[in-house]
Order: sequence, then structure tokens, then C-alpha cells
Amino acid sequence: MSLSNRIDALLPQTQCTKCGYEGCRPYAEAIAAGEADIDQCPPGGAAGIEALAQLLQRAPLPLNPANGIERPLTVAVIDESRCIGCTLCIPACPVDAILGSAKRMHSVIASHCTGCDLCLPPCPMDCISMVPVTPTRAWTGPDRDAARARHDARRERLHLATVPRPLQTTHDQRSAAVAAASARAQQRRSTARQ
Repeated sequence: MSLSNRIDALLPQTQCTKCGYEGCRPYAEAIAAGEADIDQCPPGGAAGIEALAQLLQRAPLPLNPANGIERPLTVAVIDESRCIGCTLCIPACPVDAILGSAKRMHSVIASHCTGCDLCLPPCPMDCISMVPVTPTRAWTGPDRDAARARHDARRERLHLATVPRPLQTTHDQRSAAVAAASARAQQRRSTARQ
């Protein structure tokens, strides 16, 4: 397992970008390359910094306040009475935890939400709030693994959406292809009879 993979395995996988990178994986790669320090992950907090310090055989550091503060686990909640269905929060969510469609009320799948806060800025109605998870609990290894899987699945889905697709055939094109195939089959049958 590469160093960046071992570092990534210790990060919380909230994909919050508070570390200054686009997600946990780029931050792990930056740490492995010596381009970032181990104190930039607020969701990982002191325990995360300690785990990274042990892995890298460094002294632990306090969380860099420029990246944020350590806080309890939160989830996004959408005020249904104020949601206008603009869909701006949906692409902002790095783990596809928000459901909704244009001009329809949106909802958060609480069990999928990583508490990253990335849905807050694009909301024009300020109808999203981050609330502490109740009962209070810690972010666990299974939470981390599930969030990583959802983030990877989302990245793959978005990648596939950009891959060019073959042109769709029209009804007339399909009819012409069927007629041509039928003509070829009739030609073969008449040639076989002779």
C-alpha cells in the first residue's frame, strides 16, 4: 500500500475541502509529497492528527485554526417550507446525500451526509442548516469507508456523464436499416433458390 493510500485511509473522507484541497485523496497525496502538513483536517481533529503523526513518525501538531475548528458531527437539514427546488445544493454535495429535482422540495439522506458544509454557500434561500447528530456520536471507520465509497461512485458517475456517447439513431434511420437488412435477406434467399 502506497504512503498516500495509508494516509488517505486515516482521513475522515468528509470531502469538505477545509484542508485546502479538493478532497481527502488530494490532501493525502499532498501530505505524502511533503506539500501539506498533518494539521489541516478539522473533521479528523486531534485524533486524526495523532494517527497521521504516528503513521509518519512525526510529532503531533495542534489543528491549524486557518483550516477551521474541530466540532461535533453534524448533518445538513433542509427547511422544506423555504426550499424552492433550485438544485444548486445537489452538485455541491460530494457524496450524493441530497435528493431532489428542479422546482421540487429537496431532502438530505442523513445517514449519507458527512457534515461537510459544502451545500450551504450555493443555497440562495439559506434554507439549509447544519445540526448536531443526535444522539451525539463519533465519526467511525465504517462511516469513513461508506463516505469514500459514495464519493468514488459519484466521481465515476460524473466521469461517465462526460464520456461521449454514440449518436442516437432516429426512427427513420432504424426503419432504413431494417429495410436494407430485409432486402439483403431476400436477395440471399433468391440467390439460394437459383
